[in-house]
Amino acid sequence: MARVNGDWEVQMGPSEQVGVVPAEDGGIVTREHWKWSVLAGMASYLDAGSIVALGSGLALFQTYLGLSDGAVGALAAIGPNALGCALGAFLGGRLGDKLGRKRIYKYDLLVYAAGILLIMLAVNAPMLFVGTFVVGVAVGADVPTSLALVGEFSPAKARGKLVGFTQIAWNAGPVVVLLLALALSSLDLLGIRIVFAMLFVVAIVTWALRRGLAESARWQTAAAAATVHKVRALFRGGNLRALLWTATIYLFWNLAAGTSGIFTPYIIRTLHAGGQAASVALSCAGFVIGILATLPFLRLVDRSHRTRRVMWAAGAVMQVLAYGAYLVFPFTIPVIIANILLFGVGAAFAGEAMYKIFSQELFPTMLRGTAQGFTFGAARTILGVWSFFVPVLANAGIGPVAALLTVSLLVSGVVGFLFMPDTAGKSLEQIETERAAA
Repeated sequence: MARVNGDWEVQMGPSEQVGVVPAEDGGIVTREHWKWSVLAGMASYLDAGSIVALGSGLALFQTYLGLSDGAVGALAAIGPNALGCALGAFLGGRLGDKLGRKRIYKYDLLVYAAGILLIMLAVNAPMLFVGTFVVGVAVGADVPTSLALVGEFSPAKARGKLVGFTQIAWNAGPVVVLLLALALSSLDLLGIRIVFAMLFVVAIVTWALRRGLAESARWQTAAAAATVHKVRALFRGGNLRALLWTATIYLFWNLAAGTSGIFTPYIIRTLHAGGQAASVALSCAGFVIGILATLPFLRLVDRSHRTRRVMWAAGAVMQVLAYGAYLVFPFTIPVIIANILLFGVGAAFAGEAMYKIFSQELFPTMLRGTAQGFTFGAARTILGVWSFFVPVLANAGIGPVAALLTVSLLVSGVVGFLFMPDTAGKSLEQIETERAAA
């Protein structure tokens, strides 16, 4: 390592210049690639972990602080699952394009840790609300910036694998949080505070390890070209088509994923299909299935355009069947297990991982973070609005929720399959050149 401009940078040989010069497309995946992917992917771990931790502690904080049901709804809406995250994604994605990836990921986890600390130590409503909002903004800023970094240092024939790997981290966060919350459930609110302490420690350790990351070489090259990339360029031509496509597949998919991730335990208890232990166990199982199903996804996603379409079609069908089952069969534990299994596997092949990959491939370097920040933020905003209505609809039975989510997954699946671009195995420069020519 050497000290550059006051920061420690990793110094590597010519064959390992990950993030120092543009990654050699077609090159092998090195240990450094995996190390940097893990560190960038921790944004997804902290994102999903904070969402589930907040969900696990909402009832306890409500009792402790005497919050109304409206206050609880507002708390969920401003946090990492919805509006706070959306604002962070809009701002962080754009700033990452203008100022560089490193300037964002160098500091945002410190902001995240500060917000987590406020939640962990909250003794009044203002501390809880401010902490929740800060966590949402910080994690929202980190996700598009970190993913852009992974996409830009990855070899062309392994980009899907390295970007898709972050989805394992996204599933791992809720698994660790749910298991820890279950183990500490006898401690009530103290147990939830310990869960947030775990997230605080992980954020600080990740921040320290990330100090060895260099700036994205592709971003440096694009920035040195001094080409002006205004935001309005996203709303013209090929960029607009790519923006509409990624926004559509993710927004409609995320309605189902967000509902499943946050409200599965709530719906199971509300509709008397199972108790607290069963609801937590089933929710945790869904994330474990997501991890296991992502492993074959990583092996297949970079093979060809045809492979990607087949994977997407299979995953989309499984997800539609997952929620369609609630429209045909009674809401019982066996049917819930079938839903969780079908959705967990299907989402691995036709869900957020594929959205993340195409979000790196379809936009020019100086607009890559802006584009993903826009689509990510828009999806989280719509999910935040939808979340206000889920409890009311669920109290009337699973039918209304299941029907809307089935239609949403159908829209995402059909649009994703019919209009999927051919980008597998191509360098980012090749993709950009082909799209400009078209």
